[in-house]
Amino acid sequence: MKASFRSLSLAALTGGVLLFSTASCNKDNDPAAPESVVSAEDSGAAEDETGSLNDLVEAAAPADASLPNGAVAEPADLARVLSGCATRTWNPATRTLTLDFGTTNCISPNGVAHRGKIVAVFTGPFRQQGSTVTITLVDYFRNDNQHTGTRVISNLGDGSYSLNVQNASVIKTDGTHSWTSQRVYTRRAGQATRTILDDQYSVTGSASGTNRNNVQYTATIQQPLLKVFTAGCARFFTAGTVSIENSRGKSLLLNYDPTGTQACDNIASVTCNGRTRTIRLGGR
Repeated sequence: MKASFRSLSLAALTGGVLLFSTASCNKDNDPAAPESVVSAEDSGAAEDETGSLNDLVEAAAPADASLPNGAVAEPADLARVLSGCATRTWNPATRTLTLDFGTTNCISPNGVAHRGKIVAVFTGPFRQQGSTVTITLVDYFRNDNQHTGTRVISNLGDGSYSLNVQNASVIKTDGTHSWTSQRVYTRRAGQATRTILDDQYSVTGSASGTNRNNVQYTATIQQPLLKVFTAGCARFFTAGTVSIENSRGKSLLLNYDPTGTQACDNIASVTCNGRTRTIRLGGR
C-alpha cells in the first residue's frame, strides 16, 4: 500500500495554492471579483480535504489484508497523521477499513479536529490494475465543518490512478459548498523503484460545484500539472495551469510555470480580471 496513494496527496497542494492566489483578485476594484475568490477558496479547500482523506486511508491500510486489525506497513506514517484518540479497524471479510474519531473532536498531530467516521472499502490489492478503493464519510466533521460525499480511487495500471469525487459537500455556518470532480494521475517516472524521490506525475481533470454564496463554478486543469518529487521540488507543482470560472462570468487562471523553465521554485502567476501578477506560493 505504500506507493498506492502517492499521487493523490497532491490535491492538498492544489488547495493551498488556490487559497493563496485568490488574494490577487481582491486587489481589483471589481464588485464581482469576490465571487471568483469564494469559488477559488471553496475549490481549494475541497481539494485539501480530499488529499487529507487519502493520506489517512493510505497510512491506516493494513500490511496484510488477511488479518483482522492487522498492523500497518509504516507505523511512523500513521502516527504522523492519525491521533491516538481515533480507533482503527480492518475487516478482512469485507475488506473494509474504518477510522472512528468518536462523537467529540479528536485532534490530529497537525492540529486538525476530526469527529465521525471515515470508511474505505477495497475491492482487492490496490496495486492491482482495475482495483478500487471507495471512501465514504459517516457524520464526519473536520474543524467543526461537516463533510459529505464519496471518493473512488481506481488503479489504471503502470502506477497511474484516477480519483472521482461524487456528491461531495462542506457545510459551514456561512453556507454550503457542493461539488464533484474527476482527476487522473499519470505516472511519468519512478515506476521501477520504491523510492519516492524519482517519481513524477502528470495530473489532469476538472471539478464543478456551487460555492458558499450559491454561485456555480468550474475548475479545469488546462495544461497538465507536473509533480516532481526530486529533493527541493516536491512542495509545489513545477508546471501546468488551472482555470476557475463562475456563472457570473468571472475567471481566474493559475500558472505554475510562468517562466517556461519548469524550475523547482515557488514562483507562479495569477491572471484575474485581465491582469496578471507574479506570486510566491506557500504563504500570504
